[in-house]
Amino acid sequence: MGYLVDKVEWDIKKDMLQKIRERVFVYELHIPKHIEFDSLDKIALHVLVTDDANCPIATGRLCTDGLIGRIAVLPEHRNRKVYKSLLNFIVELASNQGIKEVSINCILNEVERFKRNGFIQQGNVFMEAGIPRQRMQCPVSAFNTTPFTLVH
Repeated sequence: MGYLVDKVEWDIKKDMLQKIRERVFVYELHIPKHIEFDSLDKIALHVLVTDDANCPIATGRLCTDGLIGRIAVLPEHRNRKVYKSLLNFIVELASNQGIKEVSINCILNEVERFKRNGFIQQGNVFMEAGIPRQRMQCPVSAFNTTPFTLVH
């Protein structure tokens, strides 16, 4: 299965982005809606992943300070290719924006995966929306961009 990964405008694709994030964060992880959707959505860069049938299956955002967040992949599409494609695209987007370092507040069972992609732990474990997380940072130039065939 192939995927299309593209940068989208919040104001134009808001309904699609919200639908994916609601399903993953609000209904699956029980994060309150008022926490999931914040003022950064209007100024962040958003990415949308669609499948071969052009159905939205994943999203993520990049804040102006290099923080990668709101990575949401529908359960039936959670595989290495989707995550890597999404992260590769976001880091490339950061590079194109002149951002030198990206960061992510990952859940604890993902720390090792992000280490393999060039991220290092920063600070102590903290709670965010009731979930223990670890801040991870990576210079854009050190990110392990394992290539995938993508249509941009």
